[in-house]
Amino acid sequence: MTGRTESIESMEQLAVVWRAMVLDRDAEADVRDLPGIAVRWADCRFAFWNCVTLTEVDADAALVARRLGQAAEIMRAKKHPGFLWLFEDLLGDEARGAVRTAAERAGLAYAFPGTGMAGDLLPLPEPAHPELTFVRVTTEEQLEAYADLNSRAYGFPLEDGRDGLLGSALWKNQVYAYLGLRDGVPVTCAATVEADGRLFVVLVATDPAWQRRGYGEAVTRKALYEGARATGLTRATLHATAAGAPVYPRIGFKPNSPVRFYSLKE
Repeated sequence: MTGRTESIESMEQLAVVWRAMVLDRDAEADVRDLPGIAVRWADCRFAFWNCVTLTEVDADAALVARRLGQAAEIMRAKKHPGFLWLFEDLLGDEARGAVRTAAERAGLAYAFPGTGMAGDLLPLPEPAHPELTFVRVTTEEQLEAYADLNSRAYGFPLEDGRDGLLGSALWKNQVYAYLGLRDGVPVTCAATVEADGRLFVVLVATDPAWQRRGYGEAVTRKALYEGARATGLTRATLHATAAGAPVYPRIGFKPNSPVRFYSLKE
């Protein structure tokens, strides 16, 4: 794939996966495909399930500014905060240079960076780590442990992560979600889910007390391995945070589009 094609793929994968995740959280959630904007908003306490993104390719500066204003208005109408995900490589050259200023004018504040990544990397060898055992998430107790690891890793209150995941049949049946246990205690987690002919890696996290030991890479490999074995898929995609970005190329992922996250100004 070309770089632009992979950037489009990255944006479209977000829209596909988040549709499933948000509707799983709330069947009445705000899931709309508007002109130039995809809304995927569960309006729950878990901010990652509250998402809007721009979908047009090569939009000029004036159109991007208008879409940012529309996105901000959608976000202001919600009860719970969330993020605008902006795939910068999809913007026209002029718009890309002016987007930070346009976002500020729309009432949006830059939050943190990310990176879209993809690769034709499956199947992988069955993974192992000398300090971990892997368990698939199939029970509510395991799902709570998964949610709590994400909350700790991303700095959310525990109740926020639990509000996003607890009670989900999707996560216990259709998502290939794995915990990495150290001496029986969950310390890391990763999941993959089938999305339009690909495996999408979602909600990778390691307890801050156990980071920098290769746990996140190991459990991500496990989720990819099991997802590929179950589905036969060979291509995988993900959106990496700054902390995770150095890990995924070691598995075989290649960066494509910078992703910028924006929240409403306080």
